[in-house]
Amino acid sequence: MSENQLGEYLRARRGLVTPEQAGLPGGSNRRVSGLRREEVALLAGISADYYLRLERGRDRNPSPQVLQALARVLGLDDVEEQYLLGLTASRPKPRRRPAPERVPQRLHALLATIGVPAFVEGRAFDVLASNELARVFSPRLRPGENRLRSLMLDPQEQAFQPDWPAAAAGFVAAFRESIGDDVDNPRLIELVGELSLASERFRSLWARHDVRALEGGLSCVNHPLVGELRLHREKLPVDGLLLVIYYPDHTQESQDKFRLLASYAATVTA
Repeated sequence: MSENQLGEYLRARRGLVTPEQAGLPGGSNRRVSGLRREEVALLAGISADYYLRLERGRDRNPSPQVLQALARVLGLDDVEEQYLLGLTASRPKPRRRPAPERVPQRLHALLATIGVPAFVEGRAFDVLASNELARVFSPRLRPGENRLRSLMLDPQEQAFQPDWPAAAAGFVAAFRESIGDDVDNPRLIELVGELSLASERFRSLWARHDVRALEGGLSCVNHPLVGELRLHREKLPVDGLLLVIYYPDHTQESQDKFRLLASYAATVTA
């Protein structure tokens, strides 16, 4: 991953804003997609030379006011603006070996007793621990699997998602938000490199520099045992890890299908 995260992000987002969205005339003689550097600088109230230095990584510590002005011009939402603010080099960061991600014993005990599909994932979306219900819900939730790799490369996971293109876009955006400016983490570099080589879809989504917060919500999947299944999904941070829990919505159909999954899981462990 590049060390000029700020410049790459500005360049990618600039390419996604049309002149019309920024209140500028479009015209038919434009040779660039999105806004020109000079247009971004003008709308943000900074010099074109200074903006060029930002994109080229020659100034990695712009003021929050400058970044907020750029966020306004680029149409960033709150999550994207916070991500942009986090890419500045306000102080040197020590280069240190990342600590191994370990699941506390109390989480293993919780997974064994919670009675709904649940698993623990790390920062790179590696599955670190899961219960039997989670593995019946999806075999890709076994420890040692990576959820982003499964989504981008595994045909079964792609068929599992009713709207795979939207799921892939959202997941890549959440992954970028999760890693922030941690460009030196060997695990993240390895995963991005692997997916960039293996998946054209990942390459195109990664180049957009979209960011999205990791959130819970309603999850709908095409399950091979019970068909379309709607479950609520909660994502709870615990000791730098993420505990993910699925549980059925209020409809009778979802609850019946969930009970069927639970009974199947019981026969697997019996």
